[in-house]
Amino acid sequence: MGRRKKSDSGGGANWMDTYGDMITLVLCFFVLLYSMSDINAQKFEVLVKTFNPDAATESTQVVIGSGEQQGDYPVQGEAPTQETVDDFEEFYYTLSQYIESNNLQEDIEVSKGDGFTFITFRNNIFFDGDSYVLKQQGKETLDVLVGALNGVVDEIKEISVLGHTSQARPDVPNEPVSDRFLSSNRATEVLLYLQQKNFIDPTKLVASGYGQFRPISKFDTAEDRAKNRRVEILITQTDGVERSLEEYYAESEVIKTDVILQEHEAAQEQ
Repeated sequence: MGRRKKSDSGGGANWMDTYGDMITLVLCFFVLLYSMSDINAQKFEVLVKTFNPDAATESTQVVIGSGEQQGDYPVQGEAPTQETVDDFEEFYYTLSQYIESNNLQEDIEVSKGDGFTFITFRNNIFFDGDSYVLKQQGKETLDVLVGALNGVVDEIKEISVLGHTSQARPDVPNEPVSDRFLSSNRATEVLLYLQQKNFIDPTKLVASGYGQFRPISKFDTAEDRAKNRRVEILITQTDGVERSLEEYYAESEVIKTDVILQEHEAAQEQ
């Protein structure tokens, strides 16, 4: 009697189950990739651990977010608002470099002493005549200042904004109410712009208006009077020695004189 041939057990469709599972896994994989199209470090670490639990947690070969963002690099003539320093001394040199590169030496003066940086802005940088509306050029200049200060806020004790006017006529004092209000309002406008940047504790910001009573030049000529119309920003360090405003002026003048002498000597040697 011949052997009976075994018949198939009817499981011909089992391969479809395996195929369906594989397609499902592939779909999940592509969904995962799509969800990570905007990749960040945490997502990448999760993905690595999913496929290789023994992989190192640090993925130093992956460049994340390497695309250049608009505005990362300053355009010629624009304020490099993202320039940040991490040292109080470096801040002075960064600001000096900005002044020189933008040919603002006639409009902005900066000096530093023991524990402070002193900046003088001529009125035309911040305001029009008899106005305390902050100009666009003033805002851009303050943006540079804020950008440079962002990294040293912990070292700053106080930022004082000082507003000054000039006597309009050599022999006639200004009308006291308008004189005081104008200088105070200008200082306050600069302070408010700085405060709205939220880069420093507002308790460290102070504004003062001196009117015509802290001149740095005479009232005789238009050029002299223009020097007196100014806004000053005094930035002191946390461990700096307290001084009167006159002492800051005196030390700043000595520093500027020394710089002029050094430049003169260097020019003669060349």
